[in-house]
Amino acid sequence: MTNKLLRGTLLLSSASFISKILGFIYIVPFTLLVGDSGYALYKYAYGPYSIMLSLSTMGIPLAISKLTAKYKQLEREDIVRKIVKSGMAVMLVTGMTSFLLLYLLAPFLAGIVVDGKGNGNSLGSVIFVIRVVSFALIIIPPMSLLRGFFQGNDSMGPSAISTVVEQLSRVLFILAGVVISLKFLHLSIKSAVGVAAFGAFIGGIAGLAVLLFYFWKRKRFLMKPRNEIVIHNDISVISIFKEMITYSIPFVIMGLSLPIYQNIDTYTINDVLRSNGYVRGEEEIVNAVIGLAQILVLIPVSITTGLSVSIIPNITKSFVQNNFGLLKEQMGQSLLILTFIIMPASLGIFVLAEPLYQLLLAGNSPVLGGQILKVYAPAAILIAFYGITTSILQAINQQKKLIIGLFIGIIMKVILNFVITKYFFRKGFYLSNIRWVFYFTNF
Repeated sequence: MTNKLLRGTLLLSSASFISKILGFIYIVPFTLLVGDSGYALYKYAYGPYSIMLSLSTMGIPLAISKLTAKYKQLEREDIVRKIVKSGMAVMLVTGMTSFLLLYLLAPFLAGIVVDGKGNGNSLGSVIFVIRVVSFALIIIPPMSLLRGFFQGNDSMGPSAISTVVEQLSRVLFILAGVVISLKFLHLSIKSAVGVAAFGAFIGGIAGLAVLLFYFWKRKRFLMKPRNEIVIHNDISVISIFKEMITYSIPFVIMGLSLPIYQNIDTYTINDVLRSNGYVRGEEEIVNAVIGLAQILVLIPVSITTGLSVSIIPNITKSFVQNNFGLLKEQMGQSLLILTFIIMPASLGIFVLAEPLYQLLLAGNSPVLGGQILKVYAPAAILIAFYGITTSILQAINQQKKLIIGLFIGIIMKVILNFVITKYFFRKGFYLSNIRWVFYFTNF
C-alpha cells in the first residue's frame, strides 16, 4: 500500500509540477509579446473560466475516484459501470450548460473590471476573450471524469500523461498562435489574446484523446465485460446519483477556494486602486503583476496536487475497511512528504523573491513584482497543507468542517481586501492573500 501511495504521488505530482513549469515558461514570452495590459486581459477571462470549470465538473471527477475505489474494494463491478455512465452523462450536460452560461454572462463580467473609458482594455475586448475561453468548458468536464475513473482504479499513469500532454499542447498553441497573430498577420493584441485563450480548448482535446486511448488499451483491466459481471438490483441509478452528488459537493466547494480568492483580487483591484488615485491602465499593471507573482508561488504548491489526488483512493479504502492503523500511517506519510518539499521551497522564494522575479520576469515591473512575491511567498505553505488536509478530511467524510472554513475565509478575504488596502495602501492586497484564518480553520 505504501509503495502504491508513493508511486501514485510521484506520478501525479511530477505531472502537476511539469504542467506548472510549462504554464510558467510560456507566461514569460507571452507577457513580453502582449504586455502587462494583454496579460491582464487574459487574466480577466481565465478568472471566471476557472470558477465555471469547477462548477461544471461539480467535483464529480474526485467523487468518481472515491466511489470507484469504494465499490472496487467491495467487488461491485456492476455499480462501477453505473457510476461511469451516470457520471459521463452529468459531465456532458454540465459542460454544455456552463459553456452557455459563461458565454452569455461575458458582458456582465467584463463590465465589472473595465468601464470602457480611458486607456487599458476595452469592454469589447474582455467580452471577446471570455467568450473564446468558454468553449473549453465543453471538453474539460468529460476529460476530468475519465481522470477520476483512472485514479479510482489506482492507475495514475494515464492521468499524469494526459495532464502533461494537455498543458504542452495548450502552451505550444498559445505561443505559436500569438507569434503568428502579432508578427506575421499583424493582428491586434485583443485577437492575439483571444487565440491564446482558445488554447484551453486545444489542450482539452489533446488530453481527452490520451485518456480515451488508454481507456481503450486497458479496458479489460478497468472494467470487466458485462457477461462476467454479477448484476444486483439493490442499488439504483438514482441512489448512485445521490451518493455521487453527496460526495461531489464538498469537492467542488473546496476546488473553488483558490479561484474564488484569486477572482476576488482580480475583480476588486481595479476599482479600489482607481479610488486611490490610479488611472486606467496603471491599475491593470498592478493586477497583472499580482497574477504573475501568484503563478510563481503556486509552482512548488503543484506538488500537493498530485499528493492530494493520489491519497484519496488509498485513504478511502483504509477507511471503508476500518483499518485505522494504516489510515494514520498514510496521513502521516502524506504530511511528512509535503513538509520536506514545501517548507524549503517557500523559504527559498521568500529569501530570493526580488532577484527571482527580476530574473524570470524582468520585463514586467520587476521591483513591484519582487515586493509582492516576497509578501505572498509564505502563503505557499498554508495553501499546500490546505490541499492535503482537505483531501484527507473528504476521504474520511468530514466535509462539514471544510465548508465552514471556506465560508469564513471568503468573508475575511473580502473584508481584508477593502479595509487593509485603505490603511496599507501599497500592500493591502498582498497581505490579505496570506489568508491565515481560512487555512487554520481546516486543521
